[in-house]
Amino acid sequence: MITRKSREQIALMRRAGRVVAEMHEECARASKPGVTTAEVDQVARDVLDRRGARSNFLGYHGFPAVICTSPNDVIVHGIPDGYTLREGDILSIDCGAIIEGWHADAALTIPIGDVDDESHRLIDVTRHSLDAAIEQVLAGNRLSDIGAAVEGVAEAAGFTVVREYVGHGIGTAMHEEPQVPNYGPPGRGLKLKEGLVLAIEPMVNAGGAATRTLDDGWAVVTADGRRSAHFEHTVAVTDHGPEVLTLP
Repeated sequence: MITRKSREQIALMRRAGRVVAEMHEECARASKPGVTTAEVDQVARDVLDRRGARSNFLGYHGFPAVICTSPNDVIVHGIPDGYTLREGDILSIDCGAIIEGWHADAALTIPIGDVDDESHRLIDVTRHSLDAAIEQVLAGNRLSDIGAAVEGVAEAAGFTVVREYVGHGIGTAMHEEPQVPNYGPPGRGLKLKEGLVLAIEPMVNAGGAATRTLDDGWAVVTADGRRSAHFEHTVAVTDHGPEVLTLP
């Protein structure tokens, strides 16, 4: 079921989104060579505790952490553990928070120290693909305009878009209808209306689009072992255009 949110409900999601933004800032600052991804997860836990927010990741279908940490060829859903970050890695950090029952969800990919030129370009292109998608979050546009924007930016740069995993609606649950693919032709699907809130999350690979899931049942990696980047924001359709709720 697709639900549209009131201004008061969007305000609560904005509060949750600010917690997510703070988690990103603190986790990115902590992510350095020699630090484990479990230690980055603890930083996120501290932010949630300090802000009186709950995690929407912890316990979700048994997920054991409050963030996903996905290094290098891990596309999404990496479990924080004893992996020690190294110079030249890239790391995707996916965070979520709940305030008074309302959810927010966002992700970013960061370089760990100095990284190669392709990794820098992959991160930049994926971020720009999200920016292009957000520009399409306008009342009267169609849902597929979002995915077409992502695909256009990524493929023009010579990268590929993951197809098995998509964005989603968000509200009183982390995952609501509709699904938001990162590919496809424009002008199709649901007409966007004021009050709709979407988690838009391009996942872009340096190599092919094929994926596989590791034995832990969570981490999704590129089938060819090439690197992947992931950016996400929670975005509301408003009468004044798109409003990104997961900003500081």
